[in-house]
Amino acid sequence: MADRYRGTLYVGVTADLPARIYQHRQGSGSDFCARYGLHRLVWAEQGNSIEDCIAHEKRLKRWRREWKFDLIERANPQWVDLFDVLI
Repeated sequence: MADRYRGTLYVGVTADLPARIYQHRQGSGSDFCARYGLHRLVWAEQGNSIEDCIAHEKRLKRWRREWKFDLIERANPQWVDLFDVLI
């Protein structure tokens, strides 16, 4: 989740991405997203198991911001909101 191009980022994991994005947009998804107005889904990845996804989330949270920007921009160079693509 992001607030704008190369802005504040949030990395999380969920079993139901559309429902989780809806929660974030309503302000109930996480205090961090609510506090910083993160409403734009700019990157998502599907994993094989929840355990693998949680391990990947923990790795991503340790990454430098620039690495995260590069990851996002390889798939979504304009940082468009991908939520509508999910539905």
